[in-house]
Amino acid sequence: MTSTGEVEGRAGPPMGWTRRRDAVMDVTLAGVSAVECAWEGVSFAGEAGMPAAVGMVFGLVAGATLVVRRRWPIAVVLVGIAVAPAAMGFLLGVVGLYTLASSEVPRRITATLFSMSLAATFVVMYLRTRGDVEADHTLVISLSGFVAVALTVPPVLFGLYMGAWRRLMESLRERADSLERELSLLADRAEERAEWARTEERTRIAREMHDVVAHRVSLMVVHAAALEAVALKDPPRAAKNAALVGDMGRQALTELREMLGVLRAVPKPVPAAAAAAVAATAAAAAPAPASFVAVASVVGPDEGPSLGELEALVGQSRAAGMVVEMVVQGEGAAYAAEVEQTAYRVVQEALTNCHKHAPGARVVVRLAHREGEVAMQVENGPCEGQEDGVGLPSGGNGLVGMRERVLGLGGVFVSGPTEVGGFRVSAVLPVG
Repeated sequence: MTSTGEVEGRAGPPMGWTRRRDAVMDVTLAGVSAVECAWEGVSFAGEAGMPAAVGMVFGLVAGATLVVRRRWPIAVVLVGIAVAPAAMGFLLGVVGLYTLASSEVPRRITATLFSMSLAATFVVMYLRTRGDVEADHTLVISLSGFVAVALTVPPVLFGLYMGAWRRLMESLRERADSLERELSLLADRAEERAEWARTEERTRIAREMHDVVAHRVSLMVVHAAALEAVALKDPPRAAKNAALVGDMGRQALTELREMLGVLRAVPKPVPAAAAAAVAATAAAAAPAPASFVAVASVVGPDEGPSLGELEALVGQSRAAGMVVEMVVQGEGAAYAAEVEQTAYRVVQEALTNCHKHAPGARVVVRLAHREGEVAMQVENGPCEGQEDGVGLPSGGNGLVGMRERVLGLGGVFVSGPTEVGGFRVSAVLPVG
């Protein structure tokens, strides 16, 4: 087991060296330990009656084992315990115990080897001081115990501290990497949301342009066709139709200028607290309300038509020659701006479709104020004129736009032909 936290037996750097300075330090310690053990080996050989060369070689080999302390700390400690009776390996024992305690070796093995090293050091010190100290037996035991504790406990405690510190640093690095990955994912998600918001905004702008241009221009085409038909036969009526065409054109230009003005306006800075609240609300909201937040980002809630302008809208269709009946049920109330705008646009687009596809048909516009909701319905009877009307083009986006508006507010939208050959558009919007 290594002091760098590698598990023994697991593949890793040779000798557990992850940096060049680790190799330099271990080789240096092993060299110093080998010299120390060789010097002490000569003394041991003299006491044991062996040649000095044998003791020197034995000391060199034993001390040099310190070079593998990161890879096999258990083996280094065992060698230190084995040479303890020969009174050699001071540096080997201290560094070996430190390395063992700072590694990821199971604590029960560390405790066992520490106990063995403590006992071996105590026994060697007791045997060597028993005949040298002229004192009682208690003093010898106390001195031996003190030396044994001084040589084994500090390196173990320091090793445990360094091991815990390394594990803490590794945990902090892993946490930092995890946070970096999370931030990267959040950035990617924010970019996806921004792209989604841009797409929603483009769709909304296209829908607004379609509603404004299609309705006004459709009425202008209807009046222009009527003007062409009566220009020579009925000059007063032709003049009236010409004036209506001019009014419609001016209204269309006014609405387009208002929309372009909003698009070109410099956005006001939003306070940080308000921005955080809006972000939290949008993140927690359902997809439908969240889409409306994107829709309302360009055109403010107080800009645009309302239900109070439906009478004028129906009046414009009547002026164009359409037979329109408007029926209102229930007491009106002040609804949210987005609800009134959506209701107005649904009726407007439905009337535009009647001009395009059902010229001469009788149209009924129904508006019902109910508890918690407002409902609108535009129904035309069978077409009494030409099927193509006055040649008004159709892009096929009218019903799609109405459905998107209504569903964006959590409402219900239904459209389809009637049994008598007409067409019906119905929508219900919640107002809570």
